[in-house]
Amino acid sequence: MAVKIEGTCDPKFNRVKDAFAQNFEQRNELGAATAVTLDGKTVVDLWGGHSDKEKTRPWNRDTLVNLYSTTKGITAICAHRLVDKGLLDLDAPVTRYWPEFGQAGKEKMPVRYLLSHRAGLPAVAKTLDDDALYHWNTMSAALAAQEPWWEPGTKHGYHALTFGWLVGEVIRRITGKTPGVYLRDEIAGPLKLDLHIGLDAKDDARVSNLIPSPPPAPGEPNLFADIAKYPESVTAKAFMNPPVLSKPGVANSRAWRGAEIPAANGHGTALSLARIYGALAHGGDLDGVHVMSKDAIARCSIEQSIGSDAVLVLSTRFSLGFMMSQPGASLGPNPKSFGHPGAGGSLGYADPEAKIGFGYAMNRMQASLLIDPRATALIDAVYASL
Repeated sequence: MAVKIEGTCDPKFNRVKDAFAQNFEQRNELGAATAVTLDGKTVVDLWGGHSDKEKTRPWNRDTLVNLYSTTKGITAICAHRLVDKGLLDLDAPVTRYWPEFGQAGKEKMPVRYLLSHRAGLPAVAKTLDDDALYHWNTMSAALAAQEPWWEPGTKHGYHALTFGWLVGEVIRRITGKTPGVYLRDEIAGPLKLDLHIGLDAKDDARVSNLIPSPPPAPGEPNLFADIAKYPESVTAKAFMNPPVLSKPGVANSRAWRGAEIPAANGHGTALSLARIYGALAHGGDLDGVHVMSKDAIARCSIEQSIGSDAVLVLSTRFSLGFMMSQPGASLGPNPKSFGHPGAGGSLGYADPEAKIGFGYAMNRMQASLLIDPRATALIDAVYASL
C-alpha cells in the first residue's frame, strides 16, 4: 500500500514530491520529511510515513528527529554570526577566547582549524566515563588538555563529536551562552524554527526514534567493523569515546536528547533546516530576520580541507564548518553549495547561486557515509524542476 504524502508542494516542484514518494516505494523509507525554499519562499514542505518502527504513529508536520552531524552546520552558522558581529576572529588563536585551550602545544592554534577539521583533535585519547558525553565542562576540559593527534594544519580528519565542544566552547566563552541557547535566542526563536540543540523533555512525545541501519553487505566499506579491530586508533576513539556511544539506543535516550552535543544531537524538522539554509541562500535574511552577512555567506563556500580524511579513511571536503560537494557526494550542480549531512541520511544545505535552501530528515538510518541516496534523489529532482 502506497504511503500517503502530506504537506504542500508548488506544482513546479512535483518532481520532488514524486521522488519523495519513490523513497518510500524503492529506498526503504519509513518516516521522513523534506522541504525546499527558493529565493526565501517555501516551495516544498512534505512529510509521510511513520514515526515508529511498528507503524502505529504517523509522521506529522511537527515530528522531530535527531539530525546527527547535520547539527554541525547549525553550530557553524552560530559561529559565523559571531564573526559578523566582530566578536570572533577566525585567524586569532583559540586561546584569545578560551585560555585553558593552550595546553599540550596548542597555544597558537587558530580558530579556523576548529571549523575546518584541521585541529588534530578528533578524539580524546584517555578513556572517558560514559556520562562524560552529557557533561559540557568535562568534555571541554578534556579537549583543552588533549595533545593533537597530528600537527595542526598539516592535514584534516573528521572531528565527528569533538567539533561541537571545540566550536561550541568558543561560542560559550564569547557569548556566555551554550550553542543551544545561542541558537534559540538569536536564530531559531526569531525565525520560528523547530530546531534544538538540547531538547526539552516536553518535546519528547514529538520525537521519532532512530532505527539503526543494517550492517553493510559483504565487500562494502564497514567503518565500525574496522574500528573494532583497532580500538586505540584515532578513528575508534573519535566514534567510541566515551564508550557509551557504542551502546544501542543511546541516541533515543532522554540523556542524549537533553544534553548539548553540538556536533551530533540537534533535533529538528526538515522545514527548519530548509529555512535556516534558505536564509543563507537568500542573501542572509528571511522573513525580516537577519541571520548572516553576504560576506560571511561567501566565506562559507571557501574550501579549507580536501582529500584523504585522517579519521574517516575516505575523501572529504570542508569549508569553515560545512561539508562541500565532491565526487559521489553532491549538493547539486553549483560549486558554492555548502551544508552538512548527518549519519543515517539527514541533510541541510544552501545553494546561494540557485537561491535554494534544502532540508531532509528521516528515522530509518542507512549506511551511507556522506550523502544518502534518498537525499540525492530529492536533490536531483529539485534541480530538474528549476
